[in-house]
Amino acid sequence: MRLGGLSRHRRAIAGIGAAVLFTALAATGCAGDDESNNSAVAGASTTALPDKPATGTPVRIGFVSTEGGAVVSLPQMRAGAEAAVAYLNKNAGGIAGHPIDLVVCKQQEEPTSATKCANQFVEQKVAAVLSPGTSQGVTILPIVAGAGIPYITLNGVSPQELTSPDSAALSAGLPGTVTAMATAAKSKGMKTFTLFVSDGGGTAALIEAMGGPIFQAVQVGLKVVPIPLGVPDPTPLVTSGLSGKPDGVSVVADAGTCASVYKAIQTTDASVQKVYIPVCLDPMVTEIIGMNAVAGSIGITATDYLSDRPDSVLYRSVLQTYAPKETVTGAASTGYQVVMAVAQAIGGIQGEVNAASIKEALRSAKSVEMPAGGGVTFACDGTAVPMMPSICSRQMLIGELNDQGVPVNLEVTG
Repeated sequence: MRLGGLSRHRRAIAGIGAAVLFTALAATGCAGDDESNNSAVAGASTTALPDKPATGTPVRIGFVSTEGGAVVSLPQMRAGAEAAVAYLNKNAGGIAGHPIDLVVCKQQEEPTSATKCANQFVEQKVAAVLSPGTSQGVTILPIVAGAGIPYITLNGVSPQELTSPDSAALSAGLPGTVTAMATAAKSKGMKTFTLFVSDGGGTAALIEAMGGPIFQAVQVGLKVVPIPLGVPDPTPLVTSGLSGKPDGVSVVADAGTCASVYKAIQTTDASVQKVYIPVCLDPMVTEIIGMNAVAGSIGITATDYLSDRPDSVLYRSVLQTYAPKETVTGAASTGYQVVMAVAQAIGGIQGEVNAASIKEALRSAKSVEMPAGGGVTFACDGTAVPMMPSICSRQMLIGELNDQGVPVNLEVTG
């Protein structure tokens, strides 16, 4: 994938990344106690867990938990991580044979609490710091990296997280999302595609620069339509964006903007094919536009919640055993994935498990399968997205959205 000219836009990447990341996580989190959301996994298989307790010296691993903030609080992510640790310690032999001592620090998505957490990790001499994703990576990373501690996030959003040699961002992020859109468009035989982008900090220009070559490579014409932040009614912009009768559309924005743009799309051209990112599947959005506008469309995701793949069955089984109150399709998946992914990537360490050996094992691991990732793999050797060498994968999943708004029959892209 060619990403020429993107280095000067890293600040814009961080801005949209933070907005999209936390709207997405809040969306999955707020559905945690919704019975209809639980019904999405009704009948999905589980399995008995093995009995293989970890022995040896415990390894301290730090975990950044987003809890108690005024804007977003997602204890579900911590619950998923704790479930993964319980499974590894009791059923899977730990990390390289060592039990994990998870050091959880709760921060409120602002610098003061994030700094306190970073200093706590250093004081407790953790061997690595894990995060499902936070806007405070820019605060935490320099402190822990200064102490020689590797920082590993599922979703990197700051320039530091995407480029630092002390950071590893396991998922594909924005480049992977745009690539997945192009793949979806090609798979549905589209020739033209319009992407509505909530525009802040030059985001629309960034996505146009990134997306143009990606869509051109699959012979699909891309038109990017900026939606100014705070616009009260995007209908005129949507109408103009659809005037050329594109074959497909998608939206990159917060949930509120997704709702207003998709509502305008339904009014202007309800038949146009749609590709949804997770943010735009927030229940607030689907309640406004109707599930009929969603079901049968293509959804982009990083998690395989429902299939019978062994890693997805294991995910459901671990949550059922150690976090039974959490929704399988909710934010617990991110905490689970980052813990299990690291355990898989560094499982071959011989000798002491410490910050240096974890960093070396992670950088040398190849084609590691993302847990409950539907076949997505990662390798943190700097080659996935060379302009952003901390990104470990450019793969995402696409699939048809079922009547619960969950992507199924997934295909790896990227």
